[in-house]
This record gives sequence, structure tokens and C-alpha cells, in this order.
Amino acid sequence: MDIQRPYLLFLGDVPDQLAAKTAQGIVDWRPDWCVGQLRLEGCKADCGLKDMSIGDAAAAGAKTMVIGVVNAGGILPDHWIAKVIEALEAGLDVASGLHKRLKSIPEVVDAASRHGRQLHDVRYTDRAFATGKGTRRPGKRILTVGTDCSCGKKYTALALEREMRKQGLNADFCATGQTGVFISGRGISIDAVIADFISGAAEWLTPAKDEDHWDCVEGQGSLFHPSFAGVTIGLLHGSQPDAFVVCHAPGRKHMRGVEHPLPSIRQVIDRVVLEGSLTNPDIRCVGIAVNTHSMGEQDAQDYLAATGAEHGLPCVDPIRTGMGPIVDNVIKQFHA
Repeated sequence: MDIQRPYLLFLGDVPDQLAAKTAQGIVDWRPDWCVGQLRLEGCKADCGLKDMSIGDAAAAGAKTMVIGVVNAGGILPDHWIAKVIEALEAGLDVASGLHKRLKSIPEVVDAASRHGRQLHDVRYTDRAFATGKGTRRPGKRILTVGTDCSCGKKYTALALEREMRKQGLNADFCATGQTGVFISGRGISIDAVIADFISGAAEWLTPAKDEDHWDCVEGQGSLFHPSFAGVTIGLLHGSQPDAFVVCHAPGRKHMRGVEHPLPSIRQVIDRVVLEGSLTNPDIRCVGIAVNTHSMGEQDAQDYLAATGAEHGLPCVDPIRTGMGPIVDNVIKQFHA
């Protein structure tokens, strides 16, 4: 999709910061693509950008209003539609990563047509995928997996790409969610692919490459999450990872949106090896990535050290400490 930049990020009236993770991800990784944010009354999220009206954003050069939120079911609330239409009337394109398609809303389609604007439903593609075959293929792949959803898999994959390139490896980030597609400009929102074709779509996204090339694959969901495990396992089988990194957010009592308790990191490692060996018998865990944002510096360092020692693996925070030790381990295991 050719989504014009810069962006005005629409946060709506979401109830917490995590619900604005699409916008936050764009701000964190592509801040120069953003001119401001638009928040409705009652919004509990703030991405640290200048608050702007649609008119102000258009005057500042914004080209596209990005609906930068996530919610259960990927719905577009009815009271947001007026803002979408206002953006189109002001000369902005509109892009959304929600399940609800902009192109399924008649009044939005009419406004886009009248004003010559583009609608981008980033979660969807017109491409048809084959079913997965599970055939081994050259190239190397590293997948981020989680103890839960929304625990840092995208940030970890992006940080892996950055650190691998810094250390001289040939690496590319492979987006599998709408936020990753906004950040990288390419990829597949894997949770919008028909179930029979998820593993095939993952194979298409991570095709045969040179033996020294790494695809850093953004994980989705969790094998232990009752809502999203189906997407997770299809992505695991199709991406056929040689290596994986477990992502974890400490302090949660339950998995996000359900009453099920979080699995342990060890349970995740064992389950991923078990399930992933179907398409890559040599799959192995190379590190643990922890989101320590809510911890003080010393508590975070102590937690990372203890967790790494417990599992005999490098344990980092992709933002606070960087991915150096995990990439060092990748080089030791695969390039020595």
C-alpha cells in the first residue's frame, strides 16, 4: 500500500495506553512520519505528540489520518465515523488497521469518492495464499513469541533487526500485524488471513533466502491464549523459525482480556519447541526479552539477571538494554 506521509494519529477515546499501541509503535519507530495526534474527550492515551484538530493537521502538512488504536474485535465505533469523514473532507487519506473495513462503511466510501481521497484497510490484502506445505527452505528465521499478547513481540523483532544489522548480519523485519505494516511499509496482517492459509501466508512472507539471511518475524498472540493461539501456531508452523525469543511483561495476573493465568517462561519455551519442531526440528530458544517499563532501573536489572540465570539464556529489555546479548548468542550458535 502506498500510504502517504506524514501522519495524523487518531487515538479516539481509548481507555488506556495499550489500546493505542498502533499509534505508539509508529511514534516510537517512525517519529519523523508523525505531525500530531487527535484525541477525543475521555481519551486515556497519550503518545506524546502535539494535540491537533484535523484542520490544524492538514495545515501542518499531514497527508493521512491513521486510526492508531486496537480493540477487541477490531471494531470502528459509530461515533468515530464523523471524524473519519471530516478528515476526508479536509483532504486527508485515511488508513486503518482495524478488522472493520473503512470500505464497508457507505458514508465513508461516499466521502472518499466525493473528495478524491484514498481509504487504506491495512489489515487486508487482495493477495491469495496457498496452504502451508512445511517444506524446509534455505535462509534463517527468528520469531518472537510471547507469554501473552501485547507483551513486546513487535518491538523485539524490530530491535533484533536493528541490532543484527549493526553487528553486520543480513536481516529484515517481517511485519505480521497492522502496526508493523505501518512501520515497515510492507508485510501481512496475519490475523486477517483465512485460517486454512495462515501457515501458507507465513511461508510467503518468509520465502527461501540466502543461507546467511535472517528474517526477523514479528510474533502474534500466544500459544497459551485461548483467543489467539490459532493465529500463533499457524505463524509458528509457516515461518519455520530456526530460533525464537520469548517476550514477557512481568506483573500481569491474567492474560489480556481473559481470566486465564499467564504461563511461565519455561512453559512457553517447551511448548514452542514442541509445536515448532513440526516444520523445523532444529528450532531453539536464543533469549528472553522482557518489558521492564514499569520497573525502576535497579529492579529491572535484577529481574533481567535473575530471569536469565534461571533459564540459562541472555535476558534483555529491547528498549532499556538493547538486544546485543541475544544477537551475540545468535552469532555464537549459527555463525561460529
